[in-house]
Amino acid sequence: MPGKIKASSDLSTEEKIKEAARKVFTQKGYAATRTRDIAEAAGINLALLNYYFRSKQKLFEIVMTEKMQKYFGVLAPVLNDASTSLETKVESIASKYIDLIIENPELPLFVLSELRNNPEHFIKLTEKADFLNQSVFIQQIEKKRPDIHPFHFFVSLMGLCLFPFLMKPVLQKMANMKDKAFVDMMLERKELIPVWLKAILKSK
Repeated sequence: MPGKIKASSDLSTEEKIKEAARKVFTQKGYAATRTRDIAEAAGINLALLNYYFRSKQKLFEIVMTEKMQKYFGVLAPVLNDASTSLETKVESIASKYIDLIIENPELPLFVLSELRNNPEHFIKLTEKADFLNQSVFIQQIEKKRPDIHPFHFFVSLMGLCLFPFLMKPVLQKMANMKDKAFVDMMLERKELIPVWLKAILKSK
């Protein structure tokens, strides 16, 4: 059976397994997930899963790397663009991040869960992501507001983008808000977040 599938549809089988792994890892986390769970979610037998991916850890690393590339991938090009102002960078990051999470609503909770439960996996996958310290973005903050640590500004920006998504069920319940109304509110934040952060840059 594996040979027949390999000959006819390598890519679709691998993608089917990876898609199942994304869902199961997101729902259960790394520690609680069994390879058998992934195989069942993919609609294949365990032997076939092991044929394509030798271990749960290897499959998790592939899935986690993809998620982290999405999570950080929107940042690097913006942060290191010497041709744009700090204010333009803030606008771009807010817009890109909110769009990213609307399209991938499970992403923040997945990263947060694995950071809490398996920090060694997260650290291993992000140890080379030291682009922030040396970025044009940080240099621009230091020049604009030398009186504050630049990471305060960065954390505020990311928190304003991410926190509402992490609190989505609570916020929707509190405001009696349906999914569409929540998304509309998040889209409004693409305009509001830069206004708020520009005020921080101007205040002394």
